[in-house]
Amino acid sequence: MNISKQSHASIVSMLKEAISRYVSGGGEHTLVTDIHLQPHADSGELLVFNDEDEELARAIIDEWVDDESDDFLAQVEPVLRGVVSGLQAEGALECLCLMKPYSFVLVDEEKETVAELLVVDDEETLLLDDELLKGLDEELDSFLKDLLEK
Repeated sequence: MNISKQSHASIVSMLKEAISRYVSGGGEHTLVTDIHLQPHADSGELLVFNDEDEELARAIIDEWVDDESDDFLAQVEPVLRGVVSGLQAEGALECLCLMKPYSFVLVDEEKETVAELLVVDDEETLLLDDELLKGLDEELDSFLKDLLEK
């Protein structure tokens, strides 16, 4: 899904507004939370909230208004992943007072996790990808079966 430069700037600005609540000058990591991003195809809204369902920011993305595609969240995921990765690359996530690891999570309308967009850990920042986890369930099932048979 392609979005305009204006919409991209709106998402970046809205996410910066959301994380600005967690900026710490002292470097203390005291809060435990994840950042949830919830796009709505019908209204074009993008909501950002924390684990306590406290709304941190919202924006209207014109390209998303009345989107009727069946795979809306799958189309939005790479856009949001790119924006969050861009914030991490420019250092906007370095001064947050969130206890690591924390993540930026794409959620659906029922607030169920669709994808982890970015996980920030003490060691390094990891971008999770479906290819990384592909086949993991089958490998674990096979391992468990082998263990139980012995």
